[in-house]
Amino acid sequence: MTSTINGGISFWYAQDGTPAPREPLSGDVSADVCVVGGGYTGLWTAYYLKKAVPFLNITVLEAKFCGYGASGRNGGWLYNGVAGRDRYARLHGKESATRLQRAMNATVDEVVRVAAEEEIDADVHRGGVLEVARTPAQLARLRAFHEAELAYGEDDRLLFGARETAERIRVTGAVGSAWTPHGARLHPAKLAKGLADAVEALGVTIHESTPVTEIRPKHAVTPYGTVRAPYVLRCTEGFTAALKGQKRAWLPMNSSMVVTDPIPAELWERIGWEGRETLGDMAHAYMYAQRTADDRIALGGRGVPYRYGSRTDNDGRTQAATVEALRDILVAFFPALAGTGIAHAWSGVLGVPRDWCATVTLDRSTGLGWAGGYVGSGVATANLAARTLRDLIQQDSGQSGPTDLTTLPWVNHKVRKWEPEPLRWLGVQTMYAAYRYADRKESTSTTTTTNRVARAADKISGR
Repeated sequence: MTSTINGGISFWYAQDGTPAPREPLSGDVSADVCVVGGGYTGLWTAYYLKKAVPFLNITVLEAKFCGYGASGRNGGWLYNGVAGRDRYARLHGKESATRLQRAMNATVDEVVRVAAEEEIDADVHRGGVLEVARTPAQLARLRAFHEAELAYGEDDRLLFGARETAERIRVTGAVGSAWTPHGARLHPAKLAKGLADAVEALGVTIHESTPVTEIRPKHAVTPYGTVRAPYVLRCTEGFTAALKGQKRAWLPMNSSMVVTDPIPAELWERIGWEGRETLGDMAHAYMYAQRTADDRIALGGRGVPYRYGSRTDNDGRTQAATVEALRDILVAFFPALAGTGIAHAWSGVLGVPRDWCATVTLDRSTGLGWAGGYVGSGVATANLAARTLRDLIQQDSGQSGPTDLTTLPWVNHKVRKWEPEPLRWLGVQTMYAAYRYADRKESTSTTTTTNRVARAADKISGR
Protein backbone atom coordinates (compact mmCIF):
# COMPACT_ATOMS: atom_id res chain seq x y z
CA MET A 1 0.00 0.00 0.00
CA THR A 2 1.44 3.38 -1.00
CA SER A 3 1.61 6.41 1.29
CA THR A 4 -1.02 9.05 0.64
CA ILE A 5 -0.07 12.36 -0.97
CA ASN A 6 -2.02 15.11 0.76
CA GLY A 7 -2.70 18.43 -0.98
CA GLY A 8 -0.59 19.66 -3.85
CA ILE A 9 -3.72 21.18 -5.44
CA SER A 10 -5.23 17.86 -6.64
CA PHE A 11 -4.52 14.39 -7.94
CA TRP A 12 -5.56 15.58 -11.38
CA TYR A 13 -2.59 17.96 -11.55
CA ALA A 14 -0.23 15.49 -9.92
CA GLN A 15 -1.17 13.08 -12.70
CA ASP A 16 -1.22 15.46 -15.67
CA GLY A 17 1.18 18.18 -14.54
CA THR A 18 0.58 21.85 -13.81
CA PRO A 19 0.53 24.13 -16.85
CA ALA A 20 3.43 26.36 -17.87
CA PRO A 21 2.89 29.76 -16.20
CA ARG A 22 1.52 32.65 -18.19
CA GLU A 23 2.77 36.19 -17.70
CA PRO A 24 1.12 38.39 -15.05
CA LEU A 25 -0.36 41.76 -15.87
CA SER A 26 2.38 44.38 -16.22
CA GLY A 27 0.55 47.69 -16.02
CA ASP A 28 -2.73 49.41 -16.83
CA VAL A 29 -4.46 48.17 -19.97
CA SER A 30 -7.80 48.51 -21.72
CA ALA A 31 -10.06 45.80 -23.11
CA ASP A 32 -13.57 45.36 -24.45
CA VAL A 33 -14.33 42.67 -21.88
CA CYS A 34 -12.40 41.79 -18.71
CA VAL A 35 -13.05 38.35 -17.26
CA VAL A 36 -12.01 37.90 -13.64
CA GLY A 37 -11.26 34.26 -12.89
CA GLY A 38 -9.60 31.60 -15.02
CA GLY A 39 -11.76 28.63 -14.09
CA TYR A 40 -14.43 26.95 -16.21
CA THR A 41 -16.84 29.91 -16.05
CA GLY A 42 -14.26 32.51 -17.05
CA LEU A 43 -12.64 30.40 -19.74
CA TRP A 44 -15.93 29.29 -21.30
CA THR A 45 -17.15 32.91 -21.27
CA ALA A 46 -14.02 34.12 -23.04
CA TYR A 47 -14.27 31.22 -25.49
CA TYR A 48 -17.87 31.86 -26.54
CA LEU A 49 -17.52 35.64 -26.65
CA LYS A 50 -14.44 35.43 -28.87
CA LYS A 51 -16.11 32.86 -31.11
CA ALA A 52 -19.19 35.06 -31.48
CA VAL A 53 -17.33 38.36 -31.96
CA PRO A 54 -13.75 37.64 -33.10
CA PHE A 55 -12.65 41.29 -33.02
CA LEU A 56 -13.38 41.66 -29.28
CA ASN A 57 -10.37 42.46 -27.11
CA ILE A 58 -10.83 40.11 -24.15
CA THR A 59 -8.54 39.89 -21.12
CA VAL A 60 -8.74 37.11 -18.51
CA LEU A 61 -7.21 37.74 -15.07
CA GLU A 62 -6.40 34.74 -12.86
CA ALA A 63 -4.96 34.90 -9.33
CA LYS A 64 -2.95 31.65 -9.57
CA PHE A 65 -3.22 29.69 -12.81
CA CYS A 66 -6.15 28.68 -14.97
CA GLY A 67 -7.98 25.77 -13.35
CA TYR A 68 -6.33 26.26 -9.96
CA GLY A 69 -9.65 26.34 -8.08
CA ALA A 70 -12.65 24.02 -8.26
CA SER A 71 -12.20 23.58 -12.02
CA GLY A 72 -9.03 21.58 -11.42
CA ARG A 73 -10.08 19.82 -8.23
CA ASN A 74 -13.65 18.60 -8.75
CA GLY A 75 -14.98 15.07 -9.08
CA GLY A 76 -15.18 15.10 -12.87
CA TRP A 77 -18.98 14.97 -12.99
CA LEU A 78 -20.23 16.52 -16.21
CA TYR A 79 -23.95 16.23 -15.52
CA ASN A 80 -27.26 18.01 -15.84
CA GLY A 81 -27.90 19.07 -12.24
CA VAL A 82 -28.60 22.75 -11.64
CA ALA A 83 -28.83 24.40 -8.24
CA GLY A 84 -32.11 26.12 -7.41
CA ARG A 85 -34.44 24.61 -10.00
CA ASP A 86 -37.35 24.04 -7.61
CA ARG A 87 -37.08 27.58 -6.26
CA TYR A 88 -37.12 28.92 -9.81
CA ALA A 89 -40.22 26.87 -10.49
CA ARG A 90 -41.94 28.52 -7.51
CA LEU A 91 -40.81 32.00 -8.56
CA HIS A 92 -41.30 31.79 -12.33
CA GLY A 93 -43.50 28.79 -13.00
CA LYS A 94 -42.89 25.14 -13.82
CA GLU A 95 -42.42 25.66 -17.56
CA SER A 96 -39.68 28.24 -17.00
CA ALA A 97 -37.78 25.88 -14.69
CA THR A 98 -38.29 23.06 -17.19
CA ARG A 99 -36.64 25.19 -19.89
CA LEU A 100 -33.67 25.63 -17.57
CA GLN A 101 -33.47 21.89 -17.03
CA ARG A 102 -33.64 21.17 -20.76
CA ALA A 103 -30.86 23.69 -21.34
CA MET A 104 -28.77 21.84 -18.76
CA ASN A 105 -29.46 18.50 -20.43
CA ALA A 106 -28.21 19.94 -23.73
CA THR A 107 -25.17 21.46 -22.01
CA VAL A 108 -23.69 18.02 -21.35
CA ASP A 109 -23.73 17.42 -25.11
CA GLU A 110 -22.28 20.88 -25.76
CA VAL A 111 -19.24 20.37 -23.52
CA VAL A 112 -18.54 16.99 -25.12
CA ARG A 113 -18.92 18.54 -28.57
CA VAL A 114 -16.53 21.42 -27.96
CA ALA A 115 -13.96 19.19 -26.28
CA ALA A 116 -13.92 17.01 -29.39
CA GLU A 117 -13.90 19.99 -31.77
CA GLU A 118 -10.98 21.62 -29.94
CA GLU A 119 -9.18 18.27 -29.60
CA ILE A 120 -9.17 18.44 -25.81
CA ASP A 121 -8.50 14.90 -24.59
CA ALA A 122 -10.18 15.08 -21.18
CA ASP A 123 -10.85 11.34 -20.69
CA VAL A 124 -14.54 11.94 -21.43
CA HIS A 125 -16.77 8.87 -21.14
CA ARG A 126 -20.53 9.13 -21.68
CA GLY A 127 -21.77 6.66 -19.08
CA GLY A 128 -24.52 8.78 -17.55
CA VAL A 129 -25.10 9.31 -13.82
CA LEU A 130 -26.12 6.52 -11.43
CA GLU A 131 -27.40 7.47 -7.98
CA VAL A 132 -27.90 4.68 -5.46
CA ALA A 133 -29.98 4.24 -2.33
CA ARG A 134 -28.73 2.13 0.58
CA THR A 135 -31.46 2.61 3.20
CA PRO A 136 -35.29 2.65 3.13
CA ALA A 137 -35.33 6.43 3.65
CA GLN A 138 -32.80 6.93 0.85
CA LEU A 139 -34.90 4.72 -1.43
CA ALA A 140 -37.98 6.85 -0.75
CA ARG A 141 -35.99 10.01 -1.58
CA LEU A 142 -34.59 8.36 -4.68
CA ARG A 143 -38.05 7.52 -5.99
CA ALA A 144 -39.31 11.02 -5.23
CA PHE A 145 -36.25 12.48 -6.96
CA HIS A 146 -36.82 10.27 -10.00
CA GLU A 147 -40.46 11.34 -10.26
CA ALA A 148 -39.46 14.99 -9.96
CA GLU A 149 -36.95 14.65 -12.79
CA LEU A 150 -39.60 13.03 -14.98
CA ALA A 151 -41.92 15.93 -14.18
CA TYR A 152 -39.27 18.36 -15.47
CA GLY A 153 -39.24 16.57 -18.81
CA GLU A 154 -36.37 14.15 -18.37
CA ASP A 155 -38.26 11.20 -19.82
CA ASP A 156 -35.18 9.18 -20.79
CA ARG A 157 -34.07 8.34 -17.24
CA LEU A 158 -34.51 4.90 -15.62
CA LEU A 159 -35.31 3.60 -12.14
CA PHE A 160 -33.70 0.32 -11.03
CA GLY A 161 -34.34 -2.13 -8.22
CA ALA A 162 -31.64 -3.89 -6.22
CA ARG A 163 -31.01 -6.63 -8.79
CA GLU A 164 -30.78 -4.26 -11.75
CA THR A 165 -28.49 -1.97 -9.77
CA ALA A 166 -26.17 -4.89 -8.98
CA GLU A 167 -25.99 -5.73 -12.69
CA ARG A 168 -24.44 -2.30 -13.24
CA ILE A 169 -22.39 -1.90 -10.06
CA ARG A 170 -22.20 -3.98 -6.91
CA VAL A 171 -22.52 -1.42 -4.13
CA THR A 172 -22.96 -3.21 -0.83
CA GLY A 173 -26.41 -2.62 0.60
CA ALA A 174 -27.80 -0.92 -2.50
CA VAL A 175 -31.58 -1.37 -2.64
CA GLY A 176 -32.20 0.71 -5.75
CA SER A 177 -30.82 3.34 -8.08
CA ALA A 178 -31.77 5.90 -10.70
CA TRP A 179 -29.86 6.56 -13.91
CA THR A 180 -29.84 9.42 -16.37
CA PRO A 181 -28.00 9.47 -19.70
CA HIS A 182 -27.27 13.20 -19.25
CA GLY A 183 -23.86 12.78 -17.69
CA ALA A 184 -20.26 11.92 -18.39
CA ARG A 185 -17.04 11.30 -16.55
CA LEU A 186 -14.04 13.49 -17.33
CA HIS A 187 -10.59 14.54 -16.11
CA PRO A 188 -11.10 18.04 -14.67
CA ALA A 189 -7.55 19.36 -15.07
CA LYS A 190 -7.23 18.15 -18.64
CA LEU A 191 -10.42 19.99 -19.53
CA ALA A 192 -9.27 23.19 -17.79
CA LYS A 193 -5.82 23.13 -19.39
CA GLY A 194 -7.19 22.33 -22.83
CA LEU A 195 -9.82 25.03 -22.59
CA ALA A 196 -7.26 27.64 -21.54
CA ASP A 197 -5.08 26.71 -24.52
CA ALA A 198 -8.07 26.90 -26.87
CA VAL A 199 -9.04 30.34 -25.53
CA GLU A 200 -5.51 31.64 -25.92
CA ALA A 201 -5.32 30.25 -29.46
CA LEU A 202 -8.41 32.31 -30.35
CA GLY A 203 -6.53 35.48 -29.40
CA VAL A 204 -7.73 36.04 -25.85
CA THR A 205 -5.11 37.47 -23.47
CA ILE A 206 -4.68 35.52 -20.22
CA HIS A 207 -2.72 36.95 -17.30
CA GLU A 208 -1.98 34.50 -14.49
CA SER A 209 -0.49 35.20 -11.03
CA THR A 210 -2.65 38.35 -11.12
CA PRO A 211 -5.09 38.52 -8.19
CA VAL A 212 -7.95 40.97 -8.57
CA THR A 213 -8.54 42.81 -5.31
CA GLU A 214 -11.50 44.94 -6.34
CA ILE A 215 -14.09 45.04 -9.10
CA ARG A 216 -15.95 48.26 -9.80
CA PRO A 217 -17.72 49.57 -12.91
CA LYS A 218 -15.34 49.43 -15.88
CA HIS A 219 -12.36 48.54 -13.62
CA ALA A 220 -10.67 45.35 -12.40
CA VAL A 221 -7.99 46.36 -9.91
CA THR A 222 -4.86 44.26 -9.30
CA PRO A 223 -1.51 44.90 -7.56
CA TYR A 224 0.13 45.10 -10.99
CA GLY A 225 -2.24 47.46 -12.73
CA THR A 226 -5.87 48.01 -13.60
CA VAL A 227 -7.79 46.63 -16.55
CA ARG A 228 -10.39 49.08 -17.82
CA ALA A 229 -13.26 47.63 -19.85
CA PRO A 230 -16.93 48.41 -20.57
CA TYR A 231 -17.78 44.93 -19.28
CA VAL A 232 -16.14 43.37 -16.22
CA LEU A 233 -17.32 39.84 -15.48
CA ARG A 234 -16.83 38.21 -12.09
CA CYS A 235 -16.26 34.47 -12.56
CA THR A 236 -14.67 33.67 -9.21
CA GLU A 237 -17.14 31.11 -7.73
CA GLY A 238 -15.79 29.84 -4.37
CA PHE A 239 -13.15 32.59 -4.19
CA THR A 240 -15.66 35.46 -4.49
CA ALA A 241 -15.50 36.30 -0.77
CA ALA A 242 -11.89 37.47 -1.16
CA LEU A 243 -12.98 40.42 -3.32
CA LYS A 244 -13.63 43.80 -1.74
CA GLY A 245 -17.28 44.11 -0.75
CA GLN A 246 -18.10 40.45 -1.49
CA LYS A 247 -17.35 38.86 1.90
CA ARG A 248 -20.93 37.66 2.39
CA ALA A 249 -22.00 37.16 -1.23
CA TRP A 250 -21.28 33.47 -1.76
CA LEU A 251 -20.11 31.10 0.93
CA PRO A 252 -16.98 29.09 0.02
CA MET A 253 -18.08 25.53 0.80
CA ASN A 254 -15.26 23.06 1.23
CA SER A 255 -15.34 19.68 -0.51
CA SER A 256 -12.71 16.96 -0.21
CA MET A 257 -11.65 14.04 -2.37
CA VAL A 258 -9.51 10.92 -2.32
CA VAL A 259 -8.36 8.71 -5.15
CA THR A 260 -7.26 5.08 -4.82
CA ASP A 261 -4.28 3.31 -6.19
CA PRO A 262 -5.03 1.60 -9.53
CA ILE A 263 -7.46 -1.27 -8.93
CA PRO A 264 -6.61 -4.63 -10.52
CA ALA A 265 -8.88 -6.36 -13.01
CA GLU A 266 -9.91 -9.13 -10.61
CA LEU A 267 -11.35 -6.59 -8.17
CA TRP A 268 -13.17 -4.76 -10.96
CA GLU A 269 -14.81 -8.07 -11.84
CA ARG A 270 -16.22 -8.16 -8.31
CA ILE A 271 -17.29 -4.50 -8.33
CA GLY A 272 -18.69 -4.27 -11.85
CA TRP A 273 -19.02 -0.64 -12.95
CA GLU A 274 -18.31 -1.53 -16.58
CA GLY A 275 -20.46 1.38 -17.76
CA ARG A 276 -18.22 3.86 -15.90
CA GLU A 277 -21.19 5.93 -14.82
CA THR A 278 -20.51 8.73 -12.39
CA LEU A 279 -21.74 7.45 -9.03
CA GLY A 280 -23.61 9.25 -6.26
CA ASP A 281 -25.92 8.39 -3.40
CA MET A 282 -29.00 9.75 -1.65
CA ALA A 283 -27.43 10.40 1.75
CA HIS A 284 -27.81 13.89 3.20
CA ALA A 285 -24.03 14.26 3.44
CA TYR A 286 -23.71 12.72 0.02
CA MET A 287 -20.77 11.20 -1.79
CA TYR A 288 -19.76 11.43 -5.45
CA ALA A 289 -17.38 9.19 -7.33
CA GLN A 290 -16.02 8.18 -10.71
CA ARG A 291 -14.06 5.29 -12.18
CA THR A 292 -11.07 7.03 -13.71
CA ALA A 293 -9.56 6.35 -17.10
CA ASP A 294 -6.67 4.51 -15.44
CA ASP A 295 -9.00 2.36 -13.28
CA ARG A 296 -8.88 4.09 -9.94
CA ILE A 297 -11.84 5.33 -7.92
CA ALA A 298 -11.96 9.06 -7.19
CA LEU A 299 -14.45 9.73 -4.40
CA GLY A 300 -15.51 12.91 -2.65
CA GLY A 301 -17.65 14.35 0.11
CA ARG A 302 -17.98 17.45 2.26
CA GLY A 303 -15.39 16.78 5.00
CA VAL A 304 -14.85 20.08 6.91
CA PRO A 305 -17.53 22.08 5.09
CA TYR A 306 -16.56 25.64 5.93
CA ARG A 307 -13.67 27.65 7.40
CA TYR A 308 -14.38 30.59 9.67
CA GLY A 309 -14.45 33.97 7.95
CA SER A 310 -14.91 32.46 4.47
CA ARG A 311 -11.24 31.47 4.35
CA THR A 312 -10.05 29.24 1.52
CA ASP A 313 -7.13 26.83 1.41
CA ASN A 314 -3.98 27.22 -0.62
CA ASP A 315 -2.74 23.81 -1.68
CA GLY A 316 -5.71 21.54 -1.00
CA ARG A 317 -4.35 19.85 2.09
CA THR A 318 -7.04 17.76 3.81
CA GLN A 319 -7.51 16.82 7.46
CA ALA A 320 -6.59 13.23 8.34
CA ALA A 321 -10.07 12.65 9.80
CA THR A 322 -11.66 13.64 6.48
CA VAL A 323 -9.38 11.31 4.53
CA GLU A 324 -10.33 8.49 6.87
CA ALA A 325 -14.03 9.29 6.60
CA LEU A 326 -13.88 9.17 2.80
CA ARG A 327 -11.98 5.91 2.96
CA ASP A 328 -14.71 4.53 5.23
CA ILE A 329 -17.32 5.43 2.59
CA LEU A 330 -15.24 3.73 -0.10
CA VAL A 331 -14.96 0.50 1.91
CA ALA A 332 -18.63 0.61 2.97
CA PHE A 333 -19.62 0.75 -0.70
CA PHE A 334 -16.97 -1.73 -1.85
CA PRO A 335 -15.67 -3.96 0.98
CA ALA A 336 -13.36 -5.76 -1.48
CA LEU A 337 -11.26 -2.57 -1.55
CA ALA A 338 -10.39 -2.68 2.16
CA GLY A 339 -6.75 -3.36 1.30
CA THR A 340 -6.52 -0.79 -1.50
CA GLY A 341 -4.32 2.22 -0.86
CA ILE A 342 -5.37 5.87 -1.02
CA ALA A 343 -2.97 7.52 -3.44
CA HIS A 344 -3.94 11.15 -3.01
CA ALA A 345 -6.24 13.39 -0.96
CA TRP A 346 -7.13 17.03 -1.63
CA SER A 347 -9.77 19.71 -1.07
CA GLY A 348 -11.23 22.77 -2.77
CA VAL A 349 -14.06 25.26 -2.44
CA LEU A 350 -17.30 25.80 -4.33
CA GLY A 351 -19.66 28.77 -4.24
CA VAL A 352 -22.94 28.63 -2.30
CA PRO A 353 -25.47 31.51 -2.43
CA ARG A 354 -27.74 32.05 0.57
CA ASP A 355 -30.74 30.58 -1.29
CA TRP A 356 -28.66 27.80 -2.94
CA CYS A 357 -29.54 29.04 -6.44
CA ALA A 358 -27.04 29.28 -9.30
CA THR A 359 -27.31 32.62 -11.10
CA VAL A 360 -26.17 34.63 -14.14
CA THR A 361 -26.37 38.42 -14.05
CA LEU A 362 -25.45 41.41 -16.20
CA ASP A 363 -26.10 44.87 -14.75
CA ARG A 364 -26.72 47.00 -17.82
CA SER A 365 -26.22 50.25 -15.90
CA THR A 366 -22.67 49.38 -14.79
CA GLY A 367 -21.44 46.73 -17.22
CA LEU A 368 -20.71 44.42 -14.28
CA GLY A 369 -21.65 40.79 -14.71
CA TRP A 370 -21.22 37.58 -12.80
CA ALA A 371 -22.09 33.92 -12.84
CA GLY A 372 -21.75 31.14 -10.31
CA GLY A 373 -23.16 29.79 -7.08
CA TYR A 374 -23.25 26.32 -8.63
CA VAL A 375 -23.33 24.46 -5.28
CA GLY A 376 -21.19 21.63 -6.61
CA SER A 377 -22.66 21.13 -10.07
CA GLY A 378 -20.43 23.57 -11.90
CA VAL A 379 -18.65 21.37 -14.44
CA ALA A 380 -21.59 21.62 -16.83
CA THR A 381 -23.40 24.61 -15.34
CA ALA A 382 -20.38 26.87 -15.94
CA ASN A 383 -20.72 26.23 -19.66
CA LEU A 384 -24.40 27.19 -19.75
CA ALA A 385 -23.66 30.25 -17.61
CA ALA A 386 -20.88 31.32 -19.98
CA ARG A 387 -23.09 31.07 -23.06
CA THR A 388 -25.74 33.05 -21.20
CA LEU A 389 -23.24 35.80 -20.34
CA ARG A 390 -22.25 35.88 -24.01
CA ASP A 391 -25.86 36.39 -25.07
CA LEU A 392 -26.48 39.02 -22.39
CA ILE A 393 -23.48 41.06 -23.53
CA GLN A 394 -24.46 40.76 -27.18
CA GLN A 395 -28.00 41.82 -26.29
CA ASP A 396 -26.77 44.77 -24.19
CA SER A 397 -24.41 45.96 -26.93
CA GLY A 398 -27.18 45.82 -29.54
CA GLN A 399 -25.71 42.91 -31.49
CA SER A 400 -28.72 40.68 -30.85
CA GLY A 401 -32.09 40.58 -29.14
CA PRO A 402 -33.27 38.31 -26.34
CA THR A 403 -32.44 34.63 -26.79
CA ASP A 404 -33.63 31.38 -25.24
CA LEU A 405 -30.75 31.66 -22.78
CA THR A 406 -31.25 35.29 -21.71
CA THR A 407 -34.84 34.52 -20.73
CA LEU A 408 -34.01 31.57 -18.46
CA PRO A 409 -35.24 32.05 -14.88
CA TRP A 410 -31.78 32.23 -13.29
CA VAL A 411 -30.87 35.38 -15.23
CA ASN A 412 -30.57 38.47 -13.01
CA HIS A 413 -31.80 36.55 -9.98
CA LYS A 414 -31.21 38.48 -6.75
CA VAL A 415 -30.27 36.81 -3.48
CA ARG A 416 -29.63 38.16 0.01
CA LYS A 417 -26.21 37.97 1.63
CA TRP A 418 -25.06 35.35 4.11
CA GLU A 419 -25.22 36.18 7.80
CA PRO A 420 -22.15 37.79 9.42
CA GLU A 421 -19.76 35.74 11.54
CA PRO A 422 -19.99 33.92 13.83
CA LEU A 423 -23.55 33.12 12.72
CA ARG A 424 -22.36 31.96 9.29
CA TRP A 425 -19.83 29.51 10.73
CA LEU A 426 -22.22 28.22 13.39
CA GLY A 427 -25.00 27.75 10.87
CA VAL A 428 -22.96 25.73 8.38
CA GLN A 429 -21.34 23.57 11.07
CA THR A 430 -24.72 22.87 12.64
CA MET A 431 -26.31 22.07 9.29
CA TYR A 432 -23.74 19.45 8.32
CA ALA A 433 -23.64 17.99 11.82
CA ALA A 434 -27.40 17.57 11.47
CA TYR A 435 -27.02 15.85 8.10
CA ARG A 436 -24.39 13.45 9.42
CA TYR A 437 -26.60 12.68 12.42
CA ALA A 438 -29.58 12.04 10.15
CA ASP A 439 -27.53 9.70 7.94
CA ARG A 440 -26.43 7.68 10.99
CA LYS A 441 -29.99 7.37 12.22
CA GLU A 442 -31.34 6.39 8.80
CA SER A 443 -28.64 3.73 8.38
CA THR A 444 -30.11 1.70 11.24
CA SER A 445 -33.79 2.47 10.64
CA THR A 446 -36.40 0.65 8.60
CA THR A 447 -38.59 3.72 8.16
CA THR A 448 -38.93 5.27 4.73
CA THR A 449 -39.37 8.76 6.16
CA THR A 450 -36.50 11.24 5.94
CA ASN A 451 -35.10 11.92 9.39
CA ARG A 452 -36.74 14.97 11.00
CA VAL A 453 -33.36 16.51 11.87
CA ALA A 454 -32.40 16.59 8.18
CA ARG A 455 -35.78 18.07 7.27
CA ALA A 456 -35.26 20.81 9.84
CA ALA A 457 -31.73 21.48 8.54
CA ASP A 458 -33.10 21.82 4.99
CA LYS A 459 -35.72 24.31 6.12
CA ILE A 460 -33.37 26.43 8.23
CA SER A 461 -30.61 26.50 5.60
CA GLY A 462 -33.00 27.46 2.80
CA ARG A 463 -32.05 24.51 0.59
